[in-house]
Amino acid sequence: MTIRLPKVLATADDAAALDVLDRYFRVPLPKTGRLRSGALWDEWDPSGTRGRDVDVFTADDLVAVTFLSVEVSPDGADIVLRERRDEFAELLAAIGPDRDLAEEADEMTPRSPAWQLETALWTVPSIGRTVASKLIARKRPRLYPIYDRVVGEVLDTKQAHLEPIRQALRHNDGELQARLVGLRERAGLPDAVPALRVLDVLAWMQLKAPVSH
Repeated sequence: MTIRLPKVLATADDAAALDVLDRYFRVPLPKTGRLRSGALWDEWDPSGTRGRDVDVFTADDLVAVTFLSVEVSPDGADIVLRERRDEFAELLAAIGPDRDLAEEADEMTPRSPAWQLETALWTVPSIGRTVASKLIARKRPRLYPIYDRVVGEVLDTKQAHLEPIRQALRHNDGELQARLVGLRERAGLPDAVPALRVLDVLAWMQLKAPVSH
């Protein structure tokens, strides 16, 4: 295995993982009585144009990343939405349609279009590794894994995230991919929540909302 699995995936028993998914997506927070903002991320489409705008960053995308506790500065927003809009649109189009990362037979390298888009986004004020990954995941949720410090620590992917996760999903004839999809189905989550997102949530909750004993 090229990554370290979250603890709830360390055994064949799915009960703990299903509990984590239920707490993340369905249990209101005591302080607000509302679901955590991240639970809104996957299906959030207030303008109804997400399906049409797959190859262009929009204001909806910049608002969406705030649900995952990051934001793009005003200067960064101007660059992404206006000054370099066409450049980023070309890079998104080069990635191709959304599809499961587990289906990618070729290694993800700096030459890969998705990697090129991420490094291009790094040159925008306020957009570093974490924000860039969330912006790309917003446009290609099945293909591009979200990265932040917490997930990187749990999965041991601080040095490299994209390619190790691709390898892990394909390991043993896609065993991890199949398990993540199965967890989504057993948890009753919508198809808008891809396997990558299930892995992301299980990793993030391990440090941010651990089960108390």
